[in-house]
Amino acid sequence: MCLGTELCMCVSVSGGVDFRGKEEYPSKSCFRFFGGKSHFYCLHSTVPSIDLTLKAALLIQRWYRRYCARLEIRRRYTWTIFQTIEYAGEQDQMKLYNFFNALITHMGGGGMNDIMEALSPRSSPTSDGPTSELSMKKMIDSNILEDVPIEANYKGPHLKMPLNTDQIHELVDSFKKKKALHVKYVYLILREGVRILRQRSTIVHISTAIAGQITVCGDLHGKLDDLIMILYKNGLPSTDNPYLFNGDFVDRGRRSMEVMLLLLALLITYPNEFYLNRGNHEDMVMNARYGFCKEISRKYKAPHGPRILRLLEEVYRWLPLASIIDNRVFVVHGGISEDTDLKWIQMIDRSKYTSLLRTPVAHLSSNHEGKEEESQDEEEDETCKEVRKITANFEWKQVLDLLWSDPQSNKGSKPNHFRGGGSYYGPDITQNILSSNGLSMLIRSHECKPEGYEWTHNGICLTIFSASNYYEAGSNRGAYVKLIGNKLEPHFVQYSADSRTRKLTIRERVGRMETSAFRELRGQIIANRTKLQSEFKKHDPNSTGYISVGTWVAVLDEHSHLDLPWRSLRDKLVEVHPTSDLVDYNSTFEDQNLTNENGIKGGPTVVEALYRHKDSLETIFRLIDKDNSGKISMEEFSETCELLSRHIEVPIPTDDIGDLARSIDINKDGLIDFNEFLECFRIVQSSQHGKEEDEEDDDD
Repeated sequence: MCLGTELCMCVSVSGGVDFRGKEEYPSKSCFRFFGGKSHFYCLHSTVPSIDLTLKAALLIQRWYRRYCARLEIRRRYTWTIFQTIEYAGEQDQMKLYNFFNALITHMGGGGMNDIMEALSPRSSPTSDGPTSELSMKKMIDSNILEDVPIEANYKGPHLKMPLNTDQIHELVDSFKKKKALHVKYVYLILREGVRILRQRSTIVHISTAIAGQITVCGDLHGKLDDLIMILYKNGLPSTDNPYLFNGDFVDRGRRSMEVMLLLLALLITYPNEFYLNRGNHEDMVMNARYGFCKEISRKYKAPHGPRILRLLEEVYRWLPLASIIDNRVFVVHGGISEDTDLKWIQMIDRSKYTSLLRTPVAHLSSNHEGKEEESQDEEEDETCKEVRKITANFEWKQVLDLLWSDPQSNKGSKPNHFRGGGSYYGPDITQNILSSNGLSMLIRSHECKPEGYEWTHNGICLTIFSASNYYEAGSNRGAYVKLIGNKLEPHFVQYSADSRTRKLTIRERVGRMETSAFRELRGQIIANRTKLQSEFKKHDPNSTGYISVGTWVAVLDEHSHLDLPWRSLRDKLVEVHPTSDLVDYNSTFEDQNLTNENGIKGGPTVVEALYRHKDSLETIFRLIDKDNSGKISMEEFSETCELLSRHIEVPIPTDDIGDLARSIDINKDGLIDFNEFLECFRIVQSSQHGKEEDEEDDDD
């Protein structure tokens, strides 16, 4: 501290001021004067270093914020890729089923062949006559399923009705150890679950007067670890701890069967404290595409696999469509539309909707065909038929909107073309529907959210999603919401069931997501390679191999069938010319190994056409595989490809289909399973990759 005035310059100030000495003073001391005080302090030259430190801190902060912003941009476009591909798949599924219905409508009747009968929607379990080897009535009401013998080497849990808490613990422990439940107990749980669900109304009214709370969970999608995590954190159901699971229990995850069995076991054990809503994936047609049917066929061989599927269909059709908590909170899987009428929905016979992808026109034609023939008054019969059609369409749309719709930020309601079914509904629609029914909040699921939940529509619409790591490890948290007290105040619990992701940094999580997303995206691009290359070349008359970025973006926008920010993704998908704003459009496909060799003249290769529609083909495989054995004959495969060829307007010659079928049949047993089908793609890609390497060696 310096008190000598000969090296100082004094100033008169009011308030606190920092003042630096003049340059002519060698000490360059700094004085801090405080108004109202007679003392002053002289600090030696520290401000320059403070300035540098502050500037460095601001620079680091700016760099960090830029880094975080770049990570957030990567996370967002990665999320957009995952979501777009997911919804495009659901849209394709809706289109595919419309294709089935169109085939049935135009090729049905007396001339319908075996494959068309197989492609037609299965008869309702309530229809007259048996629907499978055993009629549903026998499967539900008799003891025949309980007579299945239990092998001496079976080491899983043994269950008996009524189920209790000890048996639930035993079941959970068994599933955690990846032990399969004996088919006898599978039958037992499914049958008893149907019995309880039949007693529920279409819209279930739940009271929290005794418990003072309720836990609402969203999509699980076959993720058993998430379900066990919820039960571990929140406890088993009880009088003071009720649960509501809001649909989409199965598909995509590998443990869908265990998730469904555990949920039904909880329903059986705690019927007054445990509730289930139906989701859009509680639908056997969706299961044929997204993996649940395949999982059952793998875990339970014939004749048990087909019987389990029939019982599951019975479970689906009796699941309630929605729930209302304390006459204030409406809980439904997808959402609403401007036409949603809860009073009408309450009166719907939900059991007739074995699949929501079955149009009401097909349903009416199958149920009223005989009556129309017997009608004596044609004009009256046509009028009645038209009224029935209008009523059926209105009712079907009511149910479809409940399970398939999504909220939007804009006002109003419009068809949900992004998914292919349901509606988009705005904040005004949510407010109107809630107000007209005396409700205050809408809770729905149906969409994966990064944090496991999301508020929209000014805080009256809540999305809850309970499957963590849904797209990729580290992609999202799971969450459930507890509605507590008289006001049903929401309290959220978030988690990640995969312990490995908890140790990942943000950069590592985003990196893993990004890698997985672009792998999926490149697969979608190569599925449309021939069409895209053709369009690119139209804009490159001189065959330079380069086009403008704008043209590249426009072609992908129009012909990739994916609504993505292509301009933002260009650095990851295509090489840009170093001196001009042009892109090498051929580099869009450089990592892929499919070529046009052995292709059809003027069109895409057979393999490419099938690759693009392999999900649709798998769905068709599952639907024409009547006994769910996982295998189809050569003739069935050929007919399926011909039907698909007509639908997608890709000419695939019959000889090529036959050659392809024989080449796919790797073990030469005259039957094709889907594993053989997928193996053919691996072989084609591997051999082509090896060929390219050989060509490179020859060039060297």
